[in-house]
Amino acid sequence: MVRIIAVLLISLYLMTAGVAMAAETQAGKPKILVAYFSWSGNTREIANNIHKKVGGDLFEIVPATPYPTDYNACLDQSAAELKRQYRPPLKTHVANMKQYDVIFLGYPNWWATIPMPVASFLEEYDFSGKTIIPFCSHGGGRLGQSTSAIAKLCPNSTLLEALSIYYDGGATVQSDITAWLRNIGIKAR
Repeated sequence: MVRIIAVLLISLYLMTAGVAMAAETQAGKPKILVAYFSWSGNTREIANNIHKKVGGDLFEIVPATPYPTDYNACLDQSAAELKRQYRPPLKTHVANMKQYDVIFLGYPNWWATIPMPVASFLEEYDFSGKTIIPFCSHGGGRLGQSTSAIAKLCPNSTLLEALSIYYDGGATVQSDITAWLRNIGIKAR
């Protein structure tokens, strides 16, 4: 019940945030960043679809050293990184994170949590007072414990309901994203 009330209050905030931030943003809406990490391209495709619906800026989280293109080698490396809680250095960086109010955060489900480059990204910036909206591509594990990992790394931010999409979402991805956005109180354009 408390979670439902919190989600409703946050949704109300997001629907009315444009009025409160009109002086800070050009269109009177919160400044949005769609940030994502993608190994196979599934999360990239979902991020592009979300970006088309919500606008804002699109940013790819890219590790300084790419992951192996071989699936099993990538699995082995990502498992070792998770076990050590290794934070790989990133090749890409957001120039001015302070300007963003809402961050859509996309990632594949790796070992039932966020990939370590996403952890590097979350530790690089101060997300205090920002709203983080996770979306996850998966091969059957749905969100796993990824939202808990994000909440732990960003304790002073607001986390909205996450979206999990099987692989690239297939034929229903557009309607799934639209329904999710409506559910969290964000109007698609």
